[in-house]
Amino acid sequence: MSFPPALSHRPAPLRRAVLATVAALAAAPVVLGAAPAHAGPAGPEVPSTIDVVGDFKPYLVGHAVGWQVHTCVATETGYGWRFDGPDAVVYDDNGKALADHKPGPRWIARDDSSVVGAVVDRAVVSPTAIPWLLLRATPDPNGPADGRLSATTHIQRIATTGGLTPAASECTAAAASVPETRYVPYTADYVFWKAAGRS
Repeated sequence: MSFPPALSHRPAPLRRAVLATVAALAAAPVVLGAAPAHAGPAGPEVPSTIDVVGDFKPYLVGHAVGWQVHTCVATETGYGWRFDGPDAVVYDDNGKALADHKPGPRWIARDDSSVVGAVVDRAVVSPTAIPWLLLRATPDPNGPADGRLSATTHIQRIATTGGLTPAASECTAAAASVPETRYVPYTADYVFWKAAGRS
């Protein structure tokens, strides 16, 4: 099954809910600490397992609103939910779209720079939300050298809500035969890091 249509083609109540979530996130940013006007954002307070260690600095924070996508499939032992990846848009503090977040996981900025993340570690902060993550980032070598995401070395996923895998009992033979795909709403903040010496 394909991913949902673009936000502009989704039902009006859903568009309003997404925009309201972006507004709420912008009004209460998670990144803590004050920084000089010429500096980037301060690093967030996170569990030690997902802290970025070394000579790196955060340079961009985005607020994602979208779905974690799961499909019911047959397995060797019965049936289970396969995680297909995220389908979200990442916004800045003013509600302007910064990037699309797709399976990979991949972030694709509006200037076509993109980065793929590999999970380093995770922290379960709430039983009702997907874990916070630390990912090692690999920019697309074919993208613009000076693109928005081109210098990214690490990405943290924090402040998550929702997105959990559906209950195992809901993946049945009937659901797998379709197969049934669930789009589980979630939000998260993504903190993008780069080497401290990069401008």
